[in-house]
Amino acid sequence: MLEEIEFGAKRAAGHLIDPSKNFEVTGLGIAPLGSIEVNRVHDASTWRYRMSDIIDQLNEAGTGLLVTVDEMDPTLDEMIQLAATYQHFVTDGKRVALLMAGLPNNVSTLLNHKTVSFLRRAQQYHLGRIADYDVREALIRTIQENDRLADAEGIDRAVRSISGFPFLLQLVGYRAWDLTSDSKEISSRDFDLGIKIARDEMDDRILAATYRELTAEDKRFLIAMLDDEEESTTADLVERLKRSPQQVSRYRRRMIDAGIIGERGRGLVAFELPFFRDYLAAQCVK
Repeated sequence: MLEEIEFGAKRAAGHLIDPSKNFEVTGLGIAPLGSIEVNRVHDASTWRYRMSDIIDQLNEAGTGLLVTVDEMDPTLDEMIQLAATYQHFVTDGKRVALLMAGLPNNVSTLLNHKTVSFLRRAQQYHLGRIADYDVREALIRTIQENDRLADAEGIDRAVRSISGFPFLLQLVGYRAWDLTSDSKEISSRDFDLGIKIARDEMDDRILAATYRELTAEDKRFLIAMLDDEEESTTADLVERLKRSPQQVSRYRRRMIDAGIIGERGRGLVAFELPFFRDYLAAQCVK
């Protein structure tokens, strides 16, 4: 990942940085038209200092560098190195920015990493759920702009299955589209199969992964919420868990930060991650 960032920066900023620093002359030839041989210099410096040189040249040219990371994974050593190195760049006053997107539980894990705790001061934007009418509009517009047709009932079922979750919007749409990509129309059957495939992937990639990250106390807190059909009150959770209000507040905050539950008013919380309530209930039965 770090090498891709470095090479990508060099390619995008080739007109602003000095490429001669990457080559050395190894020979000259005398011929009717002349000749020259060059070799790429082997740069033994660290990734941090190579990137620092690129950013310095960009800053001298009156611009900076924006690094974007999608599907951020805090378990990657390179992710931690990137975040830690970015802190050095900021401390040195370089014109550089870092934009990362990821699932709430992954973002929470990264922010709690002791090496990059400074990221907690970064501006955070929680996407939250997308309104059903926006989901419908996104599906229809994408299909129409690519000269395809879609079954109206299939669209309705897709919107309901997505439940406003951005990840599912991408996944349901992609799976339904790809089943018969050579056909002019995305049929009702395509949508049904796409929804099933997407839900299976949701279970494996999101719900199961989120469940595995929970501590025993996290699970106790969430299981206590299953007794309520919709919102749970802090007072009820304190009573069920036999814990102090301060302890329950800590569990509550951790689950909110992980994107599993969300606030619904003063002292009220409910499950935020789509389908996790049902997944959790199923785990309790096993």
